[in-house]
Amino acid sequence: MTLTPRGRRLAIDVGSVRIGVASCDPDGILATPVETVARTPKADGDLRRIAAIVDEYEAVEVIVGLPKTLRDEHGHAAALATEFGTALGERISPVPVLYSDERLSTITAQQALRSSGVRAKAQKNVVDQAAAVAILQGWLDLQTHRHDLESGRQEGLG
Repeated sequence: MTLTPRGRRLAIDVGSVRIGVASCDPDGILATPVETVARTPKADGDLRRIAAIVDEYEAVEVIVGLPKTLRDEHGHAAALATEFGTALGERISPVPVLYSDERLSTITAQQALRSSGVRAKAQKNVVDQAAAVAILQGWLDLQTHRHDLESGRQEGLG
């Protein structure tokens, strides 16, 4: 399945201390970690770095993880992610910024790292990237699923 438009997507996991960044291949099949960027809310160093990564990877879209509560509500963390996404969108326009539900991405990333033998202390350096990978891979898989459903309907299968 090829996403339209074809090209790399970036996902970011916005935290209060760090921002995880992940990218995918141009065909939108596999998400991989890129970098962890230090959060600088009072300056714009984090925005500048993420914008530079968008340019470097020639991203066609940026997916920001939106950490809704388990009751599907927007809490403080979602407000921070939305605020960051809006500021980033202004900086990287015309590259669109999209939002994707990421309620459990950090927990999923921590469990995956733990099961692969990464100790808790070492996780701090990569868990944000792993969460960004989880956000992006989930988003890519959802797009593939939607495409498959639409293809089935067009072929009279659904």
